[in-house]
Amino acid sequence: MEIVNPNIPRGDIHHALFDFDGTLSLIREGWREVMIPLMVELLLQTPRHESKAELRTVVTEFVDRLTGEQTIYQMIQLCAEIQRRGGEPADPLVYKRMYLTQLWTRIEHRVAALKAGEVTPDELMVPGAAAILQALRARGVTCYLASGTDGPYVEDEATSLGISPYFAGIYGAQDDYRNFSKKIVIERIIREHRLQGSEFVAFGDGFVEIEDAKAVGGIAVGVASNEATRSGVNEWKRARLIQAGADVIIPDFREHAALIAYLFPRA
Repeated sequence: MEIVNPNIPRGDIHHALFDFDGTLSLIREGWREVMIPLMVELLLQTPRHESKAELRTVVTEFVDRLTGEQTIYQMIQLCAEIQRRGGEPADPLVYKRMYLTQLWTRIEHRVAALKAGEVTPDELMVPGAAAILQALRARGVTCYLASGTDGPYVEDEATSLGISPYFAGIYGAQDDYRNFSKKIVIERIIREHRLQGSEFVAFGDGFVEIEDAKAVGGIAVGVASNEATRSGVNEWKRARLIQAGADVIIPDFREHAALIAYLFPRA
């Protein structure tokens, strides 16, 4: 556990929001290796494109910058990049569906194995994920799940991992993307429960949920998870999370007891 901001008020947390992919779930590990090459290939078809290597740099920048937002925003940016290079983009939803089809090819066996009981939920979650949810519930904290992944997928995968019962609400992306964002979810929680900032905490591995939590005066725990190895700190994530304003950085939830003790110090 790395304490970035030692001055946060601790001990008052009543509500917590979790990101899903990369923060709790590893089912979609490797999604960047699907999205980025797909976008590069589409840009290579434009009349005025750069080299493949240059396009990969361009695509990687905006994909990573928009990580945590709904997937559609990455596709909207793709459309802008296609148009900038003299192409005529399709509707962003077309590209989103292309991506989801390719991603499903990569992860279908994981979901099938999980549902068949051939792998355990723990094998497809960030280490300690279930334990932190149990610990927060034991403290009387109300938890919510919010993801840039489409709602039906999030609900199905959370159920398959056995963690759905921990959440008072599960929120995922919609085709009508303007009516959903993590910011909207967070602001609604704060408003409906009349929370002070110190009563709210967000856990996430992306820029968006950390920035949105800090915007309402909340506490932000950055999860710099190494999704491929399930061990250690992803330094790229760590740097981004600190830039976004994370108060605490953890690699995963293995040391959940220490994290809980820090967030809820004894009087």
